[in-house]
Amino acid sequence: MPIEIRELTIMVQVFSMPAALEFYRGVLGFEVVHDSGQGDKSGWVMLRRQDVYMMLNTQFDDPDPRGEPDPVRTLAHNDIVLYFSTPDPDAVYKHLREKGLDIDPPKNAPYGMRQLYLHDPDGYNLCFQSPV
Repeated sequence: MPIEIRELTIMVQVFSMPAALEFYRGVLGFEVVHDSGQGDKSGWVMLRRQDVYMMLNTQFDDPDPRGEPDPVRTLAHNDIVLYFSTPDPDAVYKHLREKGLDIDPPKNAPYGMRQLYLHDPDGYNLCFQSPV
């Protein structure tokens, strides 16, 4: 008998929880549904936006005094892409530009998807896409 899987929730390592929350909550509109007890300074949070869930976990137990991400630990972040389905990548582009992000407009991929790519504060690739 095959196993039953109903959903997938990703967890990504972040350098600064306040910066990550500013982006995912303040810019993308996610809400915090659980955290490890310290609010915006928690080491772990679960976020939700409609039926999409994701978790953020800090790379360090305490704030890193260097004030910037560790390049060794974040080197592979660009290899990870989080794909978000959206009915209108152009509306997402407009929203993100209004929030002050300097990003390129969506493009049509040769495989029939309209895609808007950008990076979050920790260097993860995000793509908002819909069929052309």
